[in-house]
Amino acid sequence: MALGPLLPDAAPEEAVGPLERGLTVLRTMAASPDGRLRPSDLARETGLARATVDRVAFTLTRLGYLRAEGRDLLLAARLMELGNAYLRSCGLPDTLEPYALALADELDESVSIAVPDGDGVRFITQATRRRTMSLAFRIGDLLPAERCGPGALFAAGWGEAERERWLGRLRDDPLGAGFPAVPPWTDTGGTRERAARFDERVRAAGARGWAVDDQLIEPGLIAVALPVHDRTGAVVCAVSVVSHTSRHSAESLGEHALPRLRRTTAAMERALGAPAARPERPSPAGAPPEETAAHAQQDASGPAFLQSLARGLTVLRVLGSERGGLSLTATAQAAGLPRATARRSLITLQHLGYARAEGRLFTLLPRVLELGHTRLSELGFGEIMNPHLVELVGRVRESASISVLDGDDIRYAARVPTTRIMSVNITVGTRFPAYATSMGRVLLAGLPAEERAAYLARVRPAPLTRHTVTSAAALAAVVDLAARDGYALVDEELEEGLRSLAVPLRDRAGRVIAAVNVSQHAGRRTPAETLESVLPALSETAARMEADLAIVTERRRVPVS
Repeated sequence: MALGPLLPDAAPEEAVGPLERGLTVLRTMAASPDGRLRPSDLARETGLARATVDRVAFTLTRLGYLRAEGRDLLLAARLMELGNAYLRSCGLPDTLEPYALALADELDESVSIAVPDGDGVRFITQATRRRTMSLAFRIGDLLPAERCGPGALFAAGWGEAERERWLGRLRDDPLGAGFPAVPPWTDTGGTRERAARFDERVRAAGARGWAVDDQLIEPGLIAVALPVHDRTGAVVCAVSVVSHTSRHSAESLGEHALPRLRRTTAAMERALGAPAARPERPSPAGAPPEETAAHAQQDASGPAFLQSLARGLTVLRVLGSERGGLSLTATAQAAGLPRATARRSLITLQHLGYARAEGRLFTLLPRVLELGHTRLSELGFGEIMNPHLVELVGRVRESASISVLDGDDIRYAARVPTTRIMSVNITVGTRFPAYATSMGRVLLAGLPAEERAAYLARVRPAPLTRHTVTSAAALAAVVDLAARDGYALVDEELEEGLRSLAVPLRDRAGRVIAAVNVSQHAGRRTPAETLESVLPALSETAARMEADLAIVTERRRVPVS
């Protein structure tokens, strides 16, 4: 497998064993083909005892980083907060991404930003042009240095130890099996020949000031890359313009892209040299407040919960709260932990290559992105929401759904039915008039005042049942009530015998983007009993959905569909 930053041969005496084993489990889960493993598979893959795996999995599940589905364990969306911590603390995506997006628009080609990670190159930003043949790398993907343009730029700064480590990896993994983001290496040359060719590319890149990738990753893919320096003159990342041989040769891509690329990297370096500004990030409605050790100890009941693992992951997260790193004292304070406990966690994270010390400050390293961030960054809206719907249905024993506003209707975007002799038969894509549904009313309540008024002025409610609200004034009143109460209960207005209760789902900025409901046969409870038994579980589920959505959308847009 690909190696991370250079590690000592043995774990330091003060290393936290449960934290080390927990990160091993997360890394193994993330490397599995579908992000799904059984505990017995984890024990075999990691070499850990089955009892140890069970305790680690129990703790990670309680923390929301894994979830159980039958006998399988899967990565959970909340795990992305670890990768987000690195991306936030390094400051490069926040500062440089606008320039990459503008360059991609100007050139009409894909643009990526990558950072060095050991003897590999890890992507932290992508501005992709969607074509039949287009760039398919993801944030967090790791490439071998010798098979991409940025690698030649970064290798110029290697010392003898880094070079020897790279040569060892070439000997041990000649086909590049440890880099699943790229196709297997087909070069039949030996280690010496490969090293010599890469050394020549490194020298050429140093002489020119830029590097070229002429189908090193796979046939047809070409790129040119330039380094970006920080205020000290150190190379901190590289920007690549990526194209296809159907549009350019390596030479013509350089002629086309390099002048603009040079202007862009110069602007990036000026931005990095300016005083760092903290990016404004709205707090997601319904999400938990800034997390401390309280999160690390949630549900910490029973001997199976590994508090030292939870505390170590809290330390990892809080290192992402400040650009440029935190001191030991500041880390302990932010994590709500004793100084000695935080110190042991930091020693462990350093040993494993997830953090480093620079003077008095500790900073996260790009290797953190290997902890599931790449795989989870591909989650769609339904994949984020469905596990919560399943849990909700298990709690209330009724069907649950999510819908969005589509014109004057609601459209079902996700649904988990319950199994009953008498159940509500609705599928994803089903549409209903918004005025007669609980989800429609909370969605209408979440509209800006002008849009809500326009809807109420044009809609002509039809009496779908004898209970349907049909007057404009009455409909305006129940929508206002939904806005005030934060939920809507609709009793037999869409269909006789059908009752539903809905609450809104909000994005990071607090805007209502969807609604989640529980539907049931009206004969099973009174409306008051429905509110008492269902609303708490529904509201708690919506808050967890919003928290996960806020984490996943911190750096990318997830279409609600």
